[in-house]
Amino acid sequence: MTRPTQKIIDLHDAYTHGIVDRRRFLERLTRLTGGAAAASAAISVLTNDYARAAITSQNDTRLRIGSAHFETGGIIDLIEPEEASVGGPNAGVYPTRHVPFLTAYHAEPKDKKSAPPVLVIHENRGLNAHIKDVARRLALEGFDVYAIDMLSAYGGTPCDEEAARAMIGKLDREKSVLKLAAVSRELAGAGAKLRKVGAVGFCWGGGMVNRLAGAPSSALDAGVAYYGATLPAEEAAKIKARMLLHYAGLDNRINKGVRAFETALKSAGVGYDAYTYPGVNHAFNNDTNAARYNKAAADLAWGRTVRFLKETLS
Repeated sequence: MTRPTQKIIDLHDAYTHGIVDRRRFLERLTRLTGGAAAASAAISVLTNDYARAAITSQNDTRLRIGSAHFETGGIIDLIEPEEASVGGPNAGVYPTRHVPFLTAYHAEPKDKKSAPPVLVIHENRGLNAHIKDVARRLALEGFDVYAIDMLSAYGGTPCDEEAARAMIGKLDREKSVLKLAAVSRELAGAGAKLRKVGAVGFCWGGGMVNRLAGAPSSALDAGVAYYGATLPAEEAAKIKARMLLHYAGLDNRINKGVRAFETALKSAGVGYDAYTYPGVNHAFNNDTNAARYNKAAADLAWGRTVRFLKETLS
């Protein structure tokens, strides 16, 4: 099957964001494609292919790659045990883990002694190969990058995307924001040597960047939200960071709140830039998804993102 129709992409978007359940998704997809075989072919195109994820190699000699651990104190998710029929190291029963920390994939340039710290916050699929590649790309631009795994409480992001989406849905949103705020404060440091901190988020992570920017306990200076959920006026008015907002022209689910969000930002005097990329879909930056990726829009948004972070965090 070639590129899916817009109706199929919209249906898949509704499914991956919990608006329709799997049974209804498959039923509607089968009707739209004309049969089970065609529906199966459409799913293969709609699904991320992480074999295509490495724009920047994880073995790039210009980078130092590792992991990071951030204590979050008493901010924990009360996660219950659950069965999970997924393969890999996370198969089986996930125990109740009230862990007071977050882990992250860390990428930094080897040849730069002082690099501004930037958080990368993943989509609702967790910390995957694509997000790690984004972290490496940002590190090559001169940033000290931490791609946070918000599923740390589950022992880390599982291999199975369906399981990861279900786990994301069970996270306490307010506690997730507080955890990210704690990370931002640690990265900013203390005393006279405070560093400016940035964050870039995609989809679910874009919404988290918006929330993090308005959290009273956040140390965020610059936030970049790719097609992230907008905030109500009272929350938008609390934002202190400078913001860069990227939206997809065909993303009706997110775009319905954009006008009110921008009005609230203007009324509150928040510094921001917003761009809508015509004719592209939600997740247009994700080069591992053949149905959604748009290279022209992704490259344009990426260039704007890098310039914005360099200007704001310098």
